[in-house]
Amino acid sequence: MIIGATSAIAEHCARLWITAQAVDLVLVGRSIARMDAIAADLRVRSPQSTVRLMQADFLDPAAIQATVDQLHADGAVDVALIAHGSLPEQHDCEADLSLCREALDINGISPVLYAEAFAMHMAQQGRGTLALIGSVAGDRGRKSNYVYGAAKGLVTRYAQGLQHRFAGTGVRIVLIKPGPTDTPMTAHLKGKGAKLASVTDVAASIVRGVDQGRTVVYVPGKWRLIMMVIIHMPGFVFNKLNI
Repeated sequence: MIIGATSAIAEHCARLWITAQAVDLVLVGRSIARMDAIAADLRVRSPQSTVRLMQADFLDPAAIQATVDQLHADGAVDVALIAHGSLPEQHDCEADLSLCREALDINGISPVLYAEAFAMHMAQQGRGTLALIGSVAGDRGRKSNYVYGAAKGLVTRYAQGLQHRFAGTGVRIVLIKPGPTDTPMTAHLKGKGAKLASVTDVAASIVRGVDQGRTVVYVPGKWRLIMMVIIHMPGFVFNKLNI
């Protein structure tokens, strides 16, 4: 199951999974039209696989629960990847509380609600892998994107709690922390000269980490070291940085 299947990272992950072996794949998103195009490509890549689509709400708790319940109606889910999100402009969030709330909801609250609904079923079935895409932005708040970072920080703390909850069981929780990646969501950053990781490379690292059931996956891997430095940087030094 891929929640937020129209994201570029999710689409590339789907391509890797479906070409590795025959799978029963369900794509969940808000736009059936956009998912139709992705599904058509996936079916060509793997005619022996089954690709189904489901349109869903991403903010209403009752609708989220109903969606996940329906996804489990046909049996146990082996892997669920929660991949949806948006990258808001920080200054827009500062100027408009509605946009601030929207950014927090779609990048933090919504992934957590989906994950909790999946966790309920995986606890009952006693197995499964639940992967959440967070961000390196959640490791330490920075003035350039602290609203987005706060939402992803929520995902990080939540995933850590799930990992503690399911320790020693057959349920695996994978927290994925991408750095800036070359996708339509970051097109404005690319226009400003930002160095962005290849989405194909990022997807390959994510699929490998999910298949291995790793606890935390920084992609690219260099971000683990970069964020370790940023996290432990003293405030009087950090506050001088324009990041």
